[in-house]
Amino acid sequence: MELAYWIVAGLLAVFYLYAGGKKVTQGQEQLRPMMGWVDRVPMSLVRTIGVLEVLGAVGLIMPPLSGIAPWLAIAAAIGLVLIQIGGIVVHLSRGEARLIGLNIALLLAAAATAWLGVVTWL
Repeated sequence: MELAYWIVAGLLAVFYLYAGGKKVTQGQEQLRPMMGWVDRVPMSLVRTIGVLEVLGAVGLIMPPLSGIAPWLAIAAAIGLVLIQIGGIVVHLSRGEARLIGLNIALLLAAAATAWLGVVTWL
């Protein structure tokens, strides 16, 4: 189970470091082609989501790697599930049901990571 955790958590961490890093460092004009929803929310919220994604990525890896409070990885995975629920709500509110596939996949991967963390470290 631990190997499965590291595979899924590692993939999620890479994705969220990339996506969150873009939200933190790029402007609205640069994000718009990839994330059309940035026009409908304040950039401060986009940046906050980016910071939460980066922190979630770090939280998936660092606590179990260091052996200090590995339960924080479970909390990070649950936080990423919540971020994806928010993403699904935003897409559905914009009439973009066809765009929620990635959100659902990320939600399921984060939920699996949380479960794997529970069976591995708790």
